[in-house]
Amino acid sequence: MPPGRDWVDSCGVPVRMIGESWPVRYRGYIFALGVGWTLWAERKNYQVAYFLMQGIHLLTGLLVARLLGKAIVMKFSGSSLVAVMASSMTGRLSLFLLRKWADRILILNSGMLEECRQVGFDLTKVSWMPNPVDTNEFKPCSPAEKIEKRIQLGVPIEAPVIVFVGRLDYPKKIPSMLGAFQKVIAQRPDTILAILGDGPLREQIHALVDELGLKRNVVLTGRLPMSGVLEWLQLSDLTTLVSEVEGLSCSLIEAMAAGLPAVVSDIPANTQLIAHEENGLVTELGNEDSIAAALLRLVNDEPLRMRLGESARLRMIAEFSTGQVVKYYENLFNEILSPPRDFVRPAS
Repeated sequence: MPPGRDWVDSCGVPVRMIGESWPVRYRGYIFALGVGWTLWAERKNYQVAYFLMQGIHLLTGLLVARLLGKAIVMKFSGSSLVAVMASSMTGRLSLFLLRKWADRILILNSGMLEECRQVGFDLTKVSWMPNPVDTNEFKPCSPAEKIEKRIQLGVPIEAPVIVFVGRLDYPKKIPSMLGAFQKVIAQRPDTILAILGDGPLREQIHALVDELGLKRNVVLTGRLPMSGVLEWLQLSDLTTLVSEVEGLSCSLIEAMAAGLPAVVSDIPANTQLIAHEENGLVTELGNEDSIAAALLRLVNDEPLRMRLGESARLRMIAEFSTGQVVKYYENLFNEILSPPRDFVRPAS
């Protein structure tokens, strides 16, 4: 994001940054006050207060939105966030207010539905709302373009390439992925694993690659811009995501939109996207043998890769494309604003 308090994004949407100039220790409190003030100051210009992240700003925002009579929507952006909120006093108060006042609670996968039930949400007000993917941008390239991209990035033209995109952190189970990849290399020593991303485990992952003798077969790119991620997706043959926790992985839906079959762990966030042997392969969480067998199967079977990858892209177009998710939101807002709510003019 560009520096500055007020700017307009590439789609023409005005964006206001609150509290970025304050020291980190105060920034959350300034942001919370700014959220409350903005909701009040802009009260004539909106009908729905939409919250995405938990924190003290959620409390101030809920109180002001309720005072103004606005519709309230909360989207939990990842698995386990409800449980995290329930573990703190601020979070429990926010959950209490959401139970009383929210017109709709949005979740990303079926496992989060149980989390909502456990903290007492009315499940009739809980809806699934996916993250979107731009299927016009994230798409396969031609065979000739694939070769050209490989030449530009120094990737062997004939090598099977597996790509991982994500934060280098504990929930991604990257050591399990690398352990499985070591087994793949034992049978297909020409295979390349590209790891795209950065995070707190960067040094440990680099060290583990050396320890497992994978330095010649693993490419660690660090953090890349979107254009760089797309290049790697288009030159690769398959993707993998064997995390223990996800909400709805943007990296996975982008890879699927680019026509890649996926090897994933059997968690709700992944299995809502990947149907085994339909658009990818599902493996046992943390089981390196299971992961390695699935990777090898796709590495060695090009027709299977092509079939699963095509199915993956078609599903993204039908259910997760930007245009489709916009329709989901339009239906949601029409429903919660029916009959339409007049703007509330607070007493002067």
